[in-house]
Amino acid sequence: MMDSLVGRHQDKIAGVLCCWDRVVIQGTLPGLCYAAGMTSYLVTNDIRVFDYPRFAEPLRDLIRENAENLAKKSGVEIEFVRKSTHRKEARIKEVLAKRGDQPGLVHVLSAMEACPSYRAWHDKQTGKTFLKPTAGKCLHYYFYFIDKELGLCYLRVPTWCPFRLQFYFNGHNWLAHQLDKAGIAYRLLDNAFVQLDDFDAAQQLADEFPIRALHRAIDRFARRYCPVARQFGDYHWTLMQVECATDIVFRRQADLGPLYEAITRTAIHAVKADHVATFLGRKLTGNYRDELGNDFSTRIEGTRLRHHMGPVSIKMYDKFGLVLRIETTANNVSFFKHHRKVEQRDGTTAYKLAPLKKSIYSLGDLQELLAAANRRYLDFISAIDDPSAGNKALTKICEPRSEHGRNYKGFNFFSTHDQQVLEVLLRGEHTIHGLRNKDLRRHLHFNASRVSRLLKRLRVHGFIKRIGRTYKYYLTAIGRRAILAGLHIRTMVLPQMLMAES
Repeated sequence: MMDSLVGRHQDKIAGVLCCWDRVVIQGTLPGLCYAAGMTSYLVTNDIRVFDYPRFAEPLRDLIRENAENLAKKSGVEIEFVRKSTHRKEARIKEVLAKRGDQPGLVHVLSAMEACPSYRAWHDKQTGKTFLKPTAGKCLHYYFYFIDKELGLCYLRVPTWCPFRLQFYFNGHNWLAHQLDKAGIAYRLLDNAFVQLDDFDAAQQLADEFPIRALHRAIDRFARRYCPVARQFGDYHWTLMQVECATDIVFRRQADLGPLYEAITRTAIHAVKADHVATFLGRKLTGNYRDELGNDFSTRIEGTRLRHHMGPVSIKMYDKFGLVLRIETTANNVSFFKHHRKVEQRDGTTAYKLAPLKKSIYSLGDLQELLAAANRRYLDFISAIDDPSAGNKALTKICEPRSEHGRNYKGFNFFSTHDQQVLEVLLRGEHTIHGLRNKDLRRHLHFNASRVSRLLKRLRVHGFIKRIGRTYKYYLTAIGRRAILAGLHIRTMVLPQMLMAES
């Protein structure tokens, strides 16, 4: 721990907290969410397929009447949003500033937005009539409310069949309520704890997030704000978007500012595609075809460095100059794999590596996977953070070494050959699976004996260590620091010096 960024700056850091941030859950009615199921429902209830609009219209009116009654009872007006660029969160902040944070319905927004639907179709060849999926627009209600346990939430309710719901809450708001009950003082600014009396106790509370209680709560919200749930039964809830944030809280803005600037300057050059895969627990292969890369952006709140791999991204940014946040976001949780029971085609079950299920009950396993991604990223930037240790390691590996009377020359970061070798060592896939002779041969196109001599040279200089009695090696902390320090000098220091002299 002392070798990490947190350990080296513990006198400047108040604490570290890993917690759910934004969580968006989708609700579907099992019997209506697919065209075949909807067709079957109509036929079973003696409703003509081409009468589907007539079937859906009374349900639409029921949702509208329910929204108007709830708004009237709570003393709020339904506000129609005409522009898609309108920021709903900003409007809710304005309402909360006047209303206060007491539990209950805060505001209702309505907007015409895209929604999935069905249309009747008759196949002349087969003579069958059925519903086909289509896309359209319908009126949506956004019910913003404050729950005693979950804090500020919203439920998005469409007025047209198949009535797919969208529920949102923020894990920091939920944790704030748990801290209140535990009597732990804190200061929550937006969605970040900038002060906290007991970080260890807060982390224990965050790790005990109650999934079953969440399920019961959103079932209750669905029945309240979407009355068709009373007619068609309980909704099935799946994870749509989740964010897990690891916050390193600094005592003063003056302590975080210079550190954050130095880390982001180097990380934007040091983090390669295979590193992003490693942070997210994946191995990058030649078959991967999805989008992958880095981007750096400047926002009103500050700057943000984002690394993305398909539907998942890992971000680093500063909040209010006091919090260094590392955040992993998943728009498709099945991107992650873990060991679980899998039902085979023959009806048997086997315990094997498989994609994570999208069920709300995967939140527990997902929390471990996303927190692990944040930790791996923190370990990586910890090597960037300490230039003095990196420079010492760089000096050490550049000097010649001897073992058993044989000399081994040092590594030169300005040699194209040595730089190629060291960049291969830093490839993220080797962090997960280790490094073997054939891995270096594949990337460097050397023969086996030449790679064996190279491995011996790397071991003597302390770059790599053997894993037990295997033929696999791993990159040591000293080796990682030296490579990152050399990369920093090549990409940042030398170009600035040359530009200054020119």
